[in-house]
Amino acid sequence: MLGRSRHKKPLKIGISPRLFHPQPGATGLQSKPLMYLEQSVAHWVMSRDVMVSMIPTIAGDALISRSNIRLSDYAEHFDGLVLQGGADLSPSSYSEDPIKPEWTGDKVRDEFELELLMEFIEARKPVLGICRGAQLINVAFGGTLYQDIPSQNPQAITHVDEKLYEHLIHEIRFEKNSKLSRLYPDLAPEAPLRVNSIHHQAARRIGKSIVVEAWSVPDNIPEAIRANVDSYVFGIQWHPEFHRPDDASVLNCTPILEDFLAAVRKRL
Repeated sequence: MLGRSRHKKPLKIGISPRLFHPQPGATGLQSKPLMYLEQSVAHWVMSRDVMVSMIPTIAGDALISRSNIRLSDYAEHFDGLVLQGGADLSPSSYSEDPIKPEWTGDKVRDEFELELLMEFIEARKPVLGICRGAQLINVAFGGTLYQDIPSQNPQAITHVDEKLYEHLIHEIRFEKNSKLSRLYPDLAPEAPLRVNSIHHQAARRIGKSIVVEAWSVPDNIPEAIRANVDSYVFGIQWHPEFHRPDDASVLNCTPILEDFLAAVRKRL
């Protein structure tokens, strides 16, 4: 109970799952459909007075019936939603065909998360999207994605390196006078802002009611977006859970988490 009022209940934040789809010929655990939560995401959100739970899919074709639980019930129960990163979105989710077979994405997860996102928006519960989560927000509002940044935007800088992974860093710039920029009032306008980069896809055509609040430098790939709607819906392309607050070489993402949680508390 130290550090918290006895009468103050922790916030309840739901996190969407990553999905593992078994491959033909797999055995044991890998032959089963799995849902999982990346530890670093959970611990980042839990770094404040927060309880987190993974929100499971509720597909109707499971071995055991799921009773009458609906996604709207999760939106009612949880105070806010975090959409974690993971597999590519399916191009079919934004009315395109995959350029290459390996870019077909995860249509099953898309359908689940798009419905989940809309339920939280309908309930006016705050939503924070990370990497794939930001891309999903853009698609939900009618936008499209670069299926592959290097091939569709040859002038772009490198945004993913499998060997470096979260240690691949690039600069971004905040859109002037954006809500995101106002979270960092002590930063000088010319101060370099550096974030990690772990994505070969990104927002391309910006969705309706979506405002870009940060761009990569110098190639101007959208790095942070916000939905101009009645509730809090914000997405960042980088992974804040890999940014150490005591590492001055990268952007301290604590203000972003605190802003999201402040929006959650305001809604209660």
